[in-house]
Amino acid sequence: MTDPKAPILPPPASPMPPVADRQVDEREVHGTVLTDLYAWLRDPGYPNVTDTAILDYLKDENAYFDAVMKPQQPLIDTLFEELKGRIKDDDSSVPVKDGDYVYWRRFEPGAQYRTWLRRPVNGSADEEQIILDEPKLAEGLDYFRLRSAVVSPDAGLLAWASDTDGSERFTIRVNVLARGDQMPDEIPNTSGGVVWTAAGDRFFYVELSEQLRPFRVKLHKLGEDPAEDAVIYEEQDNAYFVGIGESQSRKFVEIGAGDHVTSEIRLIPTDDPFAEPLLIAPRDPGVEYDVAHAGDYLFIRTNDTHKNSRLARAPVSAPGRDNWVELEPGGDHRYLRGVEAFKDFLVLSERIEGIDRLRLLFHKDGEITGDHVIAFDEDVYTAGLGENPEFDVSTIQVGYTSMVTPSTVYDFDVGAKTLTERKVQEIPSGYDKSAFVTERVTVTARDGAKVPVSIVHGKDFKRDGSQPLHLYGYGAYGLGMPPAFSTSRLSLLQRGFAFAIAHIRGGDELGYGWYEAGKLMDRKNTFNDFIDCARALEDLGYAAPGGISISGGSAGGTLMGVAVNEAPELWRAAVAHVPFVDVMNTMLDDTLPLTPIEWPEWGNPITDKAAFEYILDYSPYENVTPQPYPPILITAGLSDPRVTYWEPAKWAAKLRATKTDGNVLMLKTNMGAGHGGKSGRYESLHETAEEYAFLLMAFGLV
Repeated sequence: MTDPKAPILPPPASPMPPVADRQVDEREVHGTVLTDLYAWLRDPGYPNVTDTAILDYLKDENAYFDAVMKPQQPLIDTLFEELKGRIKDDDSSVPVKDGDYVYWRRFEPGAQYRTWLRRPVNGSADEEQIILDEPKLAEGLDYFRLRSAVVSPDAGLLAWASDTDGSERFTIRVNVLARGDQMPDEIPNTSGGVVWTAAGDRFFYVELSEQLRPFRVKLHKLGEDPAEDAVIYEEQDNAYFVGIGESQSRKFVEIGAGDHVTSEIRLIPTDDPFAEPLLIAPRDPGVEYDVAHAGDYLFIRTNDTHKNSRLARAPVSAPGRDNWVELEPGGDHRYLRGVEAFKDFLVLSERIEGIDRLRLLFHKDGEITGDHVIAFDEDVYTAGLGENPEFDVSTIQVGYTSMVTPSTVYDFDVGAKTLTERKVQEIPSGYDKSAFVTERVTVTARDGAKVPVSIVHGKDFKRDGSQPLHLYGYGAYGLGMPPAFSTSRLSLLQRGFAFAIAHIRGGDELGYGWYEAGKLMDRKNTFNDFIDCARALEDLGYAAPGGISISGGSAGGTLMGVAVNEAPELWRAAVAHVPFVDVMNTMLDDTLPLTPIEWPEWGNPITDKAAFEYILDYSPYENVTPQPYPPILITAGLSDPRVTYWEPAKWAAKLRATKTDGNVLMLKTNMGAGHGGKSGRYESLHETAEEYAFLLMAFGLV
């Protein structure tokens, strides 16, 4: 490993990095003048980006990235082949029964996208039928993403939704499966979700506003003009997004409205689509709930009396809060994350002291008659329900993984209470689990909080600071980072890295309170936890001082921005994917599609001076200062609707103009994709190979 203090300079033959123009943009908020020299990088016509000066700057940054990385192209090619070699070329999902058919997905050799298939339950291989051919649909496109593919109740039609530019505006189309052709029905500008009516002649979907907000549920009748589709529900509050789903029983379409902390659900019988939507309970700020249906009852998970959620029951005929009967109270050490209802049992997704647990509750006439916990062998792992389309079943599919165990699909026999392995992720180039070790350490943060860190490394890894460590974090929206397996990560582990995930506050690894302790006016706990974890890992010998590389994306990019601002000496290199770094300006702009729904997460600096001052104190873009920074790789997507392209672009421009070191700084903007980067199972690996080559450069391992 190279000297952590040695700078990482661009190759001698590289061109000078682009220098963005400065144009003063000032405004006063709560008595403070905000000056933004790079606000011009936002095209006023967004989401259409046509300003030639902006496009030229982004292209210049891409050219600079290409020039700096060109000497590493052999390494990038090697890494790409490694990554690709760990993916089974002709991989298939585990077939699942749904009615008269068994359904599965398959990658043909060399294909970037999946082929969707089915056959009769008792049919032979000769009777398999292609119901959706993604490779054919993606032909000639730079980007293709399938959002949903839903078979009608009579199994005769398939409604599917796709996005072809990364904007997350999905178009719904319908295939006639017996003929293999497409109906003329075509509905653009949707969120992509589809729920069929019981009769199969109509389906529900959600329309997007001009600002990309899912706000209106509509009902489409096959063969009719979508412009005439009936409006079933319209949300008036810009801070609430609307979504639809179907109960496991298939008796109801569920219409959900909510922000990040409050939810409200309405039910419509799938056999009576024009019925008045049945409101379960009106929205109550800070209260979330979801429902699962079985028989005459709804089973309700809610945080109304305990932040870690309780389980209640209500009759379908009278589901209001006054009729909620508690089945299990909330608990400080048991976090109830979800509930799914099958005919004779519920499956509870729980987390106990940060570890996943699946528990079955058997029910009859609304009463709980027994329970069972599905046991797994490892101490730290990730587990959840798999694909289970049917309601009346005696076997359920379960997914499992850990930092050293490839993704595994099990069938769980509910009566016998046994697990049967159906599929283990195959790694064609080979994988020896015994060559790696996973462990969990607990770090005491500066305020005394106990922060778990999951680590994986080679069995021969030396905890003497002589080997590199990569640290990953997110810490937002209550999205805990699972200790899961990654085939890509092996390219780092096999080169001597340890890989760690810091389960910092802002996620929900240790319960809903863990999430609350990292949001709004406690957001800085997230950043402090991450930095404290890094310092503790140094003390434990996992890395030398300055010998840690870091990465995070989206809201995890906020984390990266704060980390390099506040503790630049800790990091050997930083990778920020589509980073949310312009927090202040974005939260001040209520015309952006995500801003109003984000205020419960970040705070509203428009109306709340305290929130304004708090965000201003940490927002990465505002807090770039003249100091040495580590080498940084930043990515962006031109059509990204979540973290708009100008956030990473402005940040890169300001960093380059302000920092005092000679370390390389690169911005790569994907000009034909959005928040998730390139589509296709192999195309995205090129970007991972580039990231890993950058990290290896940083540690002198090239």
